[in-house]
Amino acid sequence: MSKYLVIVESPAKAKTLKKFLGSNYKIEASVGHVRDLPKSELGINIDNDFEPKYITIRGKGELLAKLRKEAKAAEKVYLATDPDREGEAISWHLLFALKIDPSKAYRITFNEITKTAVKKSIKEAREIDMDLVDAQQARRALDRIVGYKISPLLWRKVKKGLSAGRVQSIALRLICDRDEEIENFVPVEYWSLEADLKANKNKGVKAKFYGTTKSKQELNTKEDTEKVMKAVEKKGFKVTNVKTGSRVKNPVPPFTTSTLQQEASKLLGYAAQKTMRIAQNLYEGIDIEGEGTVGLVSYIRTDSVRISDEAYEDAKAYILENFGEENLRERSQYKTDSRAQDAHEAIRPTSAARDPEKIKDSLSREQYKLYKLIWSRFIASQMAPAQYKTMSVKMVPEGTDYEFRTSGSVLVFEGYLHVYKKNEEKEEDESKSMPEVKEGDVLKLDKLIDQQHFTQPPARYTEAMLIKTLEEIGVGRPSTYAPTITTIQARNYVTKENKLFYTTELGEIVNQIIKDNFEAIINTDFTADMETALDSIEGGNLEWKEVLRNFYPLFENLLEEAEKKVENVEIADEETDIVCEECGRNMVIKYGRFGKFLACPGFPECRNTKPLFEDAGVACPKCGGRVYIKKTKKGRKYYGCENNPECDLMLWNKPTGELCPKCGGVLVEKGTKNKHIACTNAECSYTADLPETPEEQEA
Repeated sequence: MSKYLVIVESPAKAKTLKKFLGSNYKIEASVGHVRDLPKSELGINIDNDFEPKYITIRGKGELLAKLRKEAKAAEKVYLATDPDREGEAISWHLLFALKIDPSKAYRITFNEITKTAVKKSIKEAREIDMDLVDAQQARRALDRIVGYKISPLLWRKVKKGLSAGRVQSIALRLICDRDEEIENFVPVEYWSLEADLKANKNKGVKAKFYGTTKSKQELNTKEDTEKVMKAVEKKGFKVTNVKTGSRVKNPVPPFTTSTLQQEASKLLGYAAQKTMRIAQNLYEGIDIEGEGTVGLVSYIRTDSVRISDEAYEDAKAYILENFGEENLRERSQYKTDSRAQDAHEAIRPTSAARDPEKIKDSLSREQYKLYKLIWSRFIASQMAPAQYKTMSVKMVPEGTDYEFRTSGSVLVFEGYLHVYKKNEEKEEDESKSMPEVKEGDVLKLDKLIDQQHFTQPPARYTEAMLIKTLEEIGVGRPSTYAPTITTIQARNYVTKENKLFYTTELGEIVNQIIKDNFEAIINTDFTADMETALDSIEGGNLEWKEVLRNFYPLFENLLEEAEKKVENVEIADEETDIVCEECGRNMVIKYGRFGKFLACPGFPECRNTKPLFEDAGVACPKCGGRVYIKKTKKGRKYYGCENNPECDLMLWNKPTGELCPKCGGVLVEKGTKNKHIACTNAECSYTADLPETPEEQEA
């Protein structure tokens, strides 16, 4: 019988720990939370000083009985849940749910799941940190009170199934405000002027209009531009100043949770929720050939860019061996945001020597991509800056006081760019060739290129931009960004098209109700201040129920006023051109627990419903019907014809709408970076370039 019991949250984490701990240790998983507030009621006793009512989560009874038996038999019980507020709270709930004798219960935490870290954590076992638990209780209680009190108001006034939350309402507000900015944006005309010049040996030089020799000048109209063009045409462009120099480009810090989510979104196209799911797998442990199960990255919920001395020495050894001393950065800690909790290190590999290419075969495609991103960013953060040789040139068309400028830079020392190039094209742009000119040279004008432009409205939010903004305004914490974004999409408050967020009619209505009635407590400043209060609870400087005592009276008054002020809102169902085959009415789009579906507006007389499929925007090459984007039972996306089962079109790739000119097979679009057309007939080798879209042609 094992003497010690170690309880973690997930089976994957348990599997990794078994490798590091001997036969004296029994490792079990709680599979997440074991106690929570009840779903059927508020669960917070307002009249009894906000005392929470915790119950055992449904379906956990059998598991808890097993763990209770194991805990009773063990000499010591180590609670090894994640090293954050939520993990601390899970350990606290386990202590109660399993009725563990406090004298034999020990809390252990580790920032990475490695043998050294785990063994060290057992030596440094401690009691449960009630300040961390209370900070989590305060957050849970605040979110429950706001959600369970405002949501019923929305049900009564708008429609069933709606919800409101402290942080999700701020995220929705940001997207709604951006929609409004775009709607109200008035474009302003401006022009650019570029001179195509010939330098020595007829080498081309492009110079942009700057203004006069005294000051910068904007070209606001065609007339402004033509005036300059008329003055400089047929003139020689005399080089009046050549300045050479150098600049350095510093590496970026290792990842925090939010920067990892942002970069994974921009570079890999991963949603925040997907990024965190893969990162959790990498943290808890992957079976690596020749090593067994091992945690590949440090804890993935952090707002710190700090790394330990051991991690620096690890990176240093790798850099010296593979890139030489000249590529090693001097030891320096990156500055963590002053509002950050700074409870954990930055996200980094547990071993710098575990090169992504060496373990690629042990990882899934998605795990490899994310691990490589984390590993590369960490190694690069400890490497020397990139160095560029620069040149800037000023030139004046003879007989005028107008000034044109050009510049160039050449990469002379790669430094950290050896391992981390975020955007290959951008790096190439920064390293454009320098003009071969000297002061006094007169360049011949080949042609003038004038172009009209209009100012653009602010960009719509992507996931990366939204996470960055939430972090900048101090709303939410590393563990909340992904669930917040998932919630506002699941509630159909926003939709995502081509990775951009758009507010739905429902989202606009909910946002307006919150804005008009709860502005005092659901705004960026108040929500950011609340995060600071939670940090104070964690630091032991504030009693958790005091936050609720201060919050609730104001909230209760606002709720009462809103109940009187808010009028009932009717949201019309979106009508489609799809006819109900049972009664002939045009079907409407409804929203259910699994998303959108088609329903007959004649309910309850007609109860006909059917799935709603997204139109792929292409005709079926076999029968001419519409092609829809559908999903298998396991959730995999495919393309199928509306006339199924009469038409058997079923493809994993998007069809072009045409048949192969070589064999008559169906043509589809393939590839992600190098997109092309290919035939689905395995025996046909026909391929063709994918035509440019109108947007690409304009670009």
